[in-house]
Amino acid sequence: MSVPQTVPTSRKPRTPLAPYLFIGAAVIYLAVFAGVPILKGFQLSLTDTQLINPNGGSPVGLDNYAALVGSEVFLRSVVTTIVYAFCTVAGSLLIGTVSAVVLNRAFPGRLLARAVIVMPWAVPTVAVVLVFRWIFNNDNGVANAAFSALGIGAQGWLTDPRYGMLSILIATVWKVSPFVMLVVLAALQAVPDELYEAARVDGADMYSTFKSVVLPHLMPTLRIVGLLMTIWSFRRFEIIWLLTGGGPADVTNTIVINVYQQAFGNSQLGFGAAIGVLGLLLSLAVTLVYFVLETRTERKNRVAV
Repeated sequence: MSVPQTVPTSRKPRTPLAPYLFIGAAVIYLAVFAGVPILKGFQLSLTDTQLINPNGGSPVGLDNYAALVGSEVFLRSVVTTIVYAFCTVAGSLLIGTVSAVVLNRAFPGRLLARAVIVMPWAVPTVAVVLVFRWIFNNDNGVANAAFSALGIGAQGWLTDPRYGMLSILIATVWKVSPFVMLVVLAALQAVPDELYEAARVDGADMYSTFKSVVLPHLMPTLRIVGLLMTIWSFRRFEIIWLLTGGGPADVTNTIVINVYQQAFGNSQLGFGAAIGVLGLLLSLAVTLVYFVLETRTERKNRVAV
């Protein structure tokens, strides 16, 4: 007697809920703690709200944005922000990558060297500023002492417009380059040893090995780190404000510093909010460019494979 076989019924596979739960929690968090303040800031930018009467502003439409278009101070702050971001990102990526490559090699005292180089990233920003205010002091600073010993003479690092941007760039790169070093060093740990061995067998020197083996593995990491560093540079406030306050002669007056000066220095909350909105749009534009370039790179890699 044959046993009848049951025909399995086709069931629609269940959609896993875990990814949506995790993403949903992040979306809710961003909507509450980021989306709502952004909307409130945009609403504030459409008014003439004053700091002395934060609830008494009247709508002015796009007048604040129209004033910004013709504002020389604002346009100069945009250029300053772009220059500051480009120099800090380029300098941090260069120093951080070189440091990571060096510290990835085995040598006596490597762990100690790694700990020492990471220290600037761990030190609070206020402490970093105090150190560099002492280094760049006009009277008894280390920088001027070294310049005087070389016969160059003392310089007004924080008071001379020629050196204001250079001063905050040095302090910023010293502070943030260890972060790049940590991320790149972690990426270097993921490069297979077989690739290094194959490069040695082929007779490649150190430069060729880095260019053909190491750099292709580091490029995705460097791109995302560059994006993060750019966004952080656009909204960095503490180092610039505590070192120079936007001076001397507004040479370090970035968008964020301009927002603070307009909103709290001149009591123009609505006008300051408009500057903040345009700064946000600039950051979003940089992020969009990154994702467009990243998408093109992925398509090229797929075609190559």
